[in-house]
Amino acid sequence: MDEVLLRSLIPGVIGILVRRGADFAAAEDAVQDALIEAVRVWPDDPPRDPKGWLVTVAWRRFLDATRAEASRRRREEAVEEEPAPGPVPGGDDTLRLYFLCAHPSLTPSSAVALTLRAVGGLTTRQIARAYLVPEATMAQRISRAKRTVSGVRFERPGDVFTVLRVLYLVFNEGYAGDVDLAAEAIRLTRQLAAAVDHPEVAGLLALMLLHHARRAARTAPDGSLVPLAEQDRGRWDTAAIAEGVRILQAALARDRLGEYQAQAAVAALHADAPTAAETDWVQIVEWYDELARLTRSPVVRLNRAVAVGEADGPRAGLAALAEVDASLPRYAAVSAYLHERDGDPETAARLYAEAARTAQNTAERDHLTRQAARLNSRR
Repeated sequence: MDEVLLRSLIPGVIGILVRRGADFAAAEDAVQDALIEAVRVWPDDPPRDPKGWLVTVAWRRFLDATRAEASRRRREEAVEEEPAPGPVPGGDDTLRLYFLCAHPSLTPSSAVALTLRAVGGLTTRQIARAYLVPEATMAQRISRAKRTVSGVRFERPGDVFTVLRVLYLVFNEGYAGDVDLAAEAIRLTRQLAAAVDHPEVAGLLALMLLHHARRAARTAPDGSLVPLAEQDRGRWDTAAIAEGVRILQAALARDRLGEYQAQAAVAALHADAPTAAETDWVQIVEWYDELARLTRSPVVRLNRAVAVGEADGPRAGLAALAEVDASLPRYAAVSAYLHERDGDPETAARLYAEAARTAQNTAERDHLTRQAARLNSRR
């Protein structure tokens, strides 16, 4: 079984069923049934036209399900006759599915789950494992999302920025279970970039590639976090960095700056530095200024305070941090870092311990705890 091929066919098959009269939820259910049949049949009898095979089987599953519900007369009439067998018409419905799955009426978590299911081709079990929730919980989440969009017209124009936000959320989930969500987000964003000529789509793809290039160096053999300044840059993926920089440069040349391009520019400056000491922090501060102007995000201002501390000294960084909401996640960790650099280990140790208590994951908590213990042992 070629799992990559199978997953790549799913959006097109769902799109064909929808054009024939199925609503999104029914089409997605029928395609999942066809995939189960493919897993059973294809290893011994591979089809010459995989997509056509999936369309035929999924359409029959849809007809069977529809005809079993006598109360739904309107849909019964819409699918009264099965189209004659033959070549499947061309066309890429992936983009439409993106917009449908990122419908504004869905919560971010539901939009992400539906995108991974319908566009990414992942099973409910795979998605549940990736998000570390019970399969039944994820099944309910996906079912609710499908009900929400079941009445939405398929040709309704979508908002590319909503789609990008969903893909960004997928990427930030990173890796858990048996699905690498960061790699999956890159794969899906490549699909979107091939279908949509927009500099922000390119900017998001560049951002993902540049961040993902550092993945191998982010953790030590024992699983502990390795801060950016301490990472072995020889383990960074230079091919991914080169591709990300190339995509970013082409996007910036169009002079339509957006937040993902600006974030990618920051990542590119980190990737370009041979050592942490040679990082161009002055330029990074300038890009954070652009990001703050574009987004007005308090998280951007928090990250900017770190950059200011590196460019102009820890006192300047603390002054910039004083203008940021202290309730933000990671505020205490940033404050601890800047106080340590400013020669105040006692305050830094206290803040590292405080940050550890509110850390969002185990790896981050353990790292902050070790930082506090390191400073306390020196005292």
